[in-house]
Amino acid sequence: MPRLVYLASARRDLLAILDYITRESGSLAIGRRFTEELRGQCAKLAALPGTLGRARPELRPDIRSFAFGSYVIFFRYDGDRFEVVNILEGHRDIVAYYEDDRS
Repeated sequence: MPRLVYLASARRDLLAILDYITRESGSLAIGRRFTEELRGQCAKLAALPGTLGRARPELRPDIRSFAFGSYVIFFRYDGDRFEVVNILEGHRDIVAYYEDDRS
């Protein structure tokens, strides 16, 4: 099984999601529960074999994605590592986000 690794960008995303959910719900417990569910989904993806998710060559050649609720988990396989690259709200302009990230 590949080792699950959260890149710095994914860790920032999780903190931003925690902050947003906590603010909107008025409950840190709800924010934590949701981010733990996201992390649990990442662990499930890492435990499954091969080329799960959807290839996203329009973003980067090695990126794949998997929807979880209104969020999208972006990840890649790197040898024995399953790297979570980003976790973004699905209504965002994802292509523009990745274009801005490259500049």
